[in-house]
Amino acid sequence: MDGMRKSRLSSYKQGRLMEHFVAGTTARCAASLCGVNRKTAAYYFLRLREVIAFELEQELDEVFAGEIEVDESYFGGKRKGRRGRGAAGKVPVFGLLKRGGKVYTKIIPDASSATLYPIIERKVVPDSIVYTDCWRGYNVLDVSDFKHFRINHSKLFADRHNHINGIENFWNQAKRHMRKFNGVPRAHFGLFLKECEWRFNNSDPTIQLKQLKQWVKAYLN
Repeated sequence: MDGMRKSRLSSYKQGRLMEHFVAGTTARCAASLCGVNRKTAAYYFLRLREVIAFELEQELDEVFAGEIEVDESYFGGKRKGRRGRGAAGKVPVFGLLKRGGKVYTKIIPDASSATLYPIIERKVVPDSIVYTDCWRGYNVLDVSDFKHFRINHSKLFADRHNHINGIENFWNQAKRHMRKFNGVPRAHFGLFLKECEWRFNNSDPTIQLKQLKQWVKAYLN
């Protein structure tokens, strides 16, 4: 991670800020509690998100096998929009979740099969079971190397094993976390998204803090 400037904050204040970051405290509140300038806290939190995103980039070659739930969601904007072109200025995001395992997210230009299928092909092992809703962008999975099951939300939310509750739970968690910040700047949305992915994949706060301290020692100290 070349070009990462070292932090001028004391180790003690960095440690306190990391604890507040893990706890989901806003930078404004953390600054007040830690006795640092608000801009300093905001900048330090941004650096932490950059480190997390960089570390997750190292896992890009990791593939999922078994039972995988895939779905797209839309972030930001005030109005509820339809999918695709009617998404009312929102940011479209695609997600894959291995049941009992990790989630992977990617910002996408649209929810067409031409966009979604290559991501699934790259991240999911052939012959895996892929669960989706009835969005037409997933039609291509019917003639693919994957076992494809659909859930029709208009008729049934979950049919025993046939559901995408896991990935929908992640979307809800991510949106709930981002709402705390009263609007995430679009330029930094990708960093916030990867932060949410990291939090979901490492749900124990003690593990989150330990990881952050290791990464900060490597890149910021």
